[in-house]
Amino acid sequence: MATPTSWAQEVITCDLCDNPTQQFCNNCQIKLCVDCVNKHIQKLKNLTHDIVPFKNKQIRLVFSECKLHCNQKCEAHCRQCDVPVCMTCVLGPHKGHNAIEMLKIVKNRKERIKKDTREMETVLIPKYRTKNAETESEISETTTRYEELEKSTEKLRAVWHQEVDFIFNKLRSLIKLTKDNHVSPLKTNHSKLGSFISDMIQTVEENKGIIESNNVSEVMNYKWKIMEYSNIPKDIQRKIPSLKTNTIHGKELKIEIGKYKAKLSQISPSNMNDDFSKLLLREPLSNAIVVATIPTGYKPLYRVTCVEKDEVWVSGKSKTIGRVQIGGIEKEIVTIPCLTWPSDISVTREGDLIYTDSYNRSVNIVRDGKTETLITTQQDWYPEGLCCTRSGDILVSMSTTDFSHCKIVRYQGRKVQQEIEKNDDGKSIYRGGENMLFVEENNNGDICASDINSKTVVVVDKSGKVQFQYDGTSARRKESFSPMQIVTDSMGQIIVADYNNDCLHVLDQNGQFLLCVDNCGLDKPFGLSIDSVGRLWVGLAESGELKLVQFKASAGK
Repeated sequence: MATPTSWAQEVITCDLCDNPTQQFCNNCQIKLCVDCVNKHIQKLKNLTHDIVPFKNKQIRLVFSECKLHCNQKCEAHCRQCDVPVCMTCVLGPHKGHNAIEMLKIVKNRKERIKKDTREMETVLIPKYRTKNAETESEISETTTRYEELEKSTEKLRAVWHQEVDFIFNKLRSLIKLTKDNHVSPLKTNHSKLGSFISDMIQTVEENKGIIESNNVSEVMNYKWKIMEYSNIPKDIQRKIPSLKTNTIHGKELKIEIGKYKAKLSQISPSNMNDDFSKLLLREPLSNAIVVATIPTGYKPLYRVTCVEKDEVWVSGKSKTIGRVQIGGIEKEIVTIPCLTWPSDISVTREGDLIYTDSYNRSVNIVRDGKTETLITTQQDWYPEGLCCTRSGDILVSMSTTDFSHCKIVRYQGRKVQQEIEKNDDGKSIYRGGENMLFVEENNNGDICASDINSKTVVVVDKSGKVQFQYDGTSARRKESFSPMQIVTDSMGQIIVADYNNDCLHVLDQNGQFLLCVDNCGLDKPFGLSIDSVGRLWVGLAESGELKLVQFKASAGK
């Protein structure tokens, strides 16, 4: 039995109003109520109409109206002009043209549409569904394999942690055993010596009494002990083993203590595919956030270099270098004996602070609050920028006294190992000028320099051959590129502070511009350093603040 709802759904309404349909125009294929029949005829009075009861309707083609002749239907198609035409068109503008009935064209086209529909239903859709299912399966399999790869990596991490712990636990046990074997005889000797000293003191007192005594028996009964005491216990001759370490290009650590030797090797991430490197970087850096704003009290603030995870050395336009914690507390202050202020600061592999004193042509190290000279540069060359490499070398950028030339020198200890100044054509790689070169070593061995005088980043390989130059145009910033301090991260990406544009430029290790970090309120960034967990410490020159920038992955990643 039909319900009122089903009745309402079955009611067919007029195409011109909402009343129930009673009539139908076969020529126009329009549903009509009684009231709208005359309206329809009057609106299209130039056309013939075939009005019948709705139950007697016939399905016919509905021809489009002619754009040139009012109330005329286009029942033909002009092949010559490839347009639909009405009969007036055929006798007028299209007279003599080859015209074909629209009915035939529609029939042919419907046959083709049927053919296309059958092919999509029977061939294409099944193929696409099969391919879609295969892709879904591939996504699942790929995701699973990457998850397995991550698990394997974490297992490998645990194994290597165990390996490192095993090596150093063995070193500690070896040192303890050697120490016990060395100290135990020393303690025995120490006990014997103490006992002899006590006996001799007592004997001396007794002897003094005998010397003063007039008792012949005491004198005659004296027992000679001088020979016994003359045989002082021999020194124990044992050599304390020394710990020898050797790091080869920051990738291999060799450890030797006594006869025990161990070696740890590291595979550089710079060998990873460049596209994968870009993928890893582009997502996190697009979500850079400031996790801390740290006042330093240094105005202007010029130099920043990380010491530990939550501490940095900072310097400005004074003779002091401060060690600042993440909370803004100045943990340590070093006053340096220089004429003005340090040109640059850095930290050695052992964690010691070093700085350049341009006027004294020296690179100096601070140990236990005391300053000593590590390097004295060549005559007429002023040291400026500093970088402590992974291998333990020191890179020093320097300029001549008249600022006409710049170069970068690699030192091993006090010895000059390499000078980078000219290219293969004998032309200067770096532009002379009053501004210094900031220098940084990438993990593939490239030497990256922020050349403020030429407003470029210049990168050379280990041999000093120019790899590329970056002038900032790819970033499309409003002001001219003004590169300041430069750093590289664990993936070999190059990050440089742009003072004029209040942002950081990020490049891949081949010089390809990736993006700008300009959403962190970096007003006049100057100093820049990266800590052990990948966070950037950005020094703002004018405010004297440090911005601690961390990179967060997007939601769902």
